[in-house]
Amino acid sequence: MARKKVITTDVLKELKARIQEGKVIIGTEQVLKRLRAKTVQRVYLARNCPALVKEDVMHYATLGSVPVTELDQTNEELGIFCKKNFFISVLGIPGE
Repeated sequence: MARKKVITTDVLKELKARIQEGKVIIGTEQVLKRLRAKTVQRVYLARNCPALVKEDVMHYATLGSVPVTELDQTNEELGIFCKKNFFISVLGIPGE
C-alpha cells in the first residue's frame, strides 16, 4: 500500500508541474482527438471515469501504444487539482 501512495505522489507531482507549464490536455473529446492523431505521450483517467469513456480511451491508447494511468482521485478532485471549476475525467500529456 505504501508503494502505491509513493507512485501516486510522484505522478501527481509530474502532473502538477505539467499543469503549471500549461502543457496538459483537458477533457475527453480533446484527448481522444489527440490520441487519434497520435500526438499524446500519456493519458490519465480519474477513478470514477465513465465506463464508455474509459473504453474509448483505452482502445485508442492501445492502438497508439500510449500508456494510460488510472489515478486514485475522482473527477471532482481532479478538477480541483487542476484549478478548474468543472469535473475532469481525462487528462493527456502532449508529445514533445
